[in-house]
Amino acid sequence: MQRSVVFVHGTGVREKSYDKTFATVRSALAGLLPGAEIRGCFWGRQAGAGLALDGASIPGYTESGGGRVEEDEDVAVWGVLYRDPGYELRLLGLGPAAVSGTTRGRSPAQKLLDELSGYVPSPQVRDAFAEHELGDALDRAVGAVAASPELRDAAATADEGGYEHRHAFARAVVATVLAEAADDGADAPEGLRRDALLSLLSADLHSHGRTLGGTVAKAAATPALLALTWHARRQRGRHSDNLLVPAVGDILRYQARGETLRRLIKRTIEHTPGDAVTVIAHSLGGVACVDLLVEQEVERVDQLITVGSQAPFFYEVGALVSLEHPGRPPAHFPRRWLNLYDRRDLLSFRAAQVFPGVATDHEVDNRQPFPFAHSAYWSNGKVWDAVGTWLG
Repeated sequence: MQRSVVFVHGTGVREKSYDKTFATVRSALAGLLPGAEIRGCFWGRQAGAGLALDGASIPGYTESGGGRVEEDEDVAVWGVLYRDPGYELRLLGLGPAAVSGTTRGRSPAQKLLDELSGYVPSPQVRDAFAEHELGDALDRAVGAVAASPELRDAAATADEGGYEHRHAFARAVVATVLAEAADDGADAPEGLRRDALLSLLSADLHSHGRTLGGTVAKAAATPALLALTWHARRQRGRHSDNLLVPAVGDILRYQARGETLRRLIKRTIEHTPGDAVTVIAHSLGGVACVDLLVEQEVERVDQLITVGSQAPFFYEVGALVSLEHPGRPPAHFPRRWLNLYDRRDLLSFRAAQVFPGVATDHEVDNRQPFPFAHSAYWSNGKVWDAVGTWLG
């Protein structure tokens, strides 16, 4: 039996921190499950919180240094794409089906899917990739992305022309090429050269370099817990970026519109190969996974591992979206649920007594004070010992 793993991150996480965490998780799991497919579900950009009015509700937001855009944000996005080339296509696939007329008897979705599925790079594109000894990798990448379920689902949401989808296709191809080259030990091209390859491929696909603007909302900053002292009030805009928007905002947004996150998790699982799937979820990601697996049966998911999660607490206080006390998880809910917690992590909770016969608790000690204890699980060898034992 081929087992795969899907990793779902927690609240407040954005590209840069996600990429580092996922690299650690992948490395540890590769040792525990050699040859297993390990996929990540990065939801911070699509389903995480952002400021729709650029901080208009926060007193002194702009004046005190809020809303500053990180210059290397695009670099962080590439970090996600190298590990999950279908990420942007998957986000596009979550949108509503486009309503449009037909072209020569075909819908825009079918036309786009036919064009991209049969795409053959031009000689100019081939020569550019060949200069970097990436010609063969280009052919493999185009074939892999063209045949991917992410493209199939994304095409269903394409409007006439599908420019946004073409650009996402191009980025997925480039990310696949460079990830394969890195795995083979080749040196990565400098960023400007990578972007030049992308521009050529995008032009070849008639995307004209249009980026994922409105569909994939941008949100920057990493989580931190900072006291709101007099000095902090003077820095309120910056602290809002660091704490209020990504961390607390993610929780509030999930409680109000969590279906977006649950759909993204389900779609990631559906696109993950293998006979059985283990889901590893941190913090708010664990809450969303419990809600998803209570609400509906997700095929092949037979194991759930929650780490530093609030799902048991949400259930006990009546805040779990999918289940209210004294209700119990339905029969289709995975009966192998490992819940890891650290007493120093004030955002982690025990599940075994809350969900008897379903969840098994395992206490670890990250030897860090809060809030650092909440993100220290992945570098703790005892965590991976417990996961390895659980996986068998």
